[in-house]
Amino acid sequence: MKLYLINSIRTNNFNDEQMLGKIKTLWGEATRKLENHQNSVYGIYYDYEDDYKADYSLSVAIEDNNGNTFIEIPNNEIYEVFKVDTTDEQGIIKAWSKIWEQEEAGSLKRAYSYDFEKYNPNGEIEIHIAIKQS
Repeated sequence: MKLYLINSIRTNNFNDEQMLGKIKTLWGEATRKLENHQNSVYGIYYDYEDDYKADYSLSVAIEDNNGNTFIEIPNNEIYEVFKVDTTDEQGIIKAWSKIWEQEEAGSLKRAYSYDFEKYNPNGEIEIHIAIKQS
């Protein structure tokens, strides 16, 4: 899957005091640039230094050729998909917490290649987590 980047940041969920501000700014800028965009929007997590406690890159991207900077997610990835409860304003945070809990419990074996949130035009949100292939 080839996605065109709108903007990107590098951060850490636990050791970057400005993480929330960076993510809010990232999405705020992307939302302004994509004001008339009618298709899915992706939040892509990649370039992991290690696991979810380490540094990573986060980009907002779309499928439309809206620029010449792109990221290609390999077609051979296997994903576990987590649906986000969009009726809960903390739905995304709770979904990520569930992912991390499953990983800590050993029931989710993450590949740490390319993970992404998919924001569908109908309002549904899915988090796709790349898993290790047996």
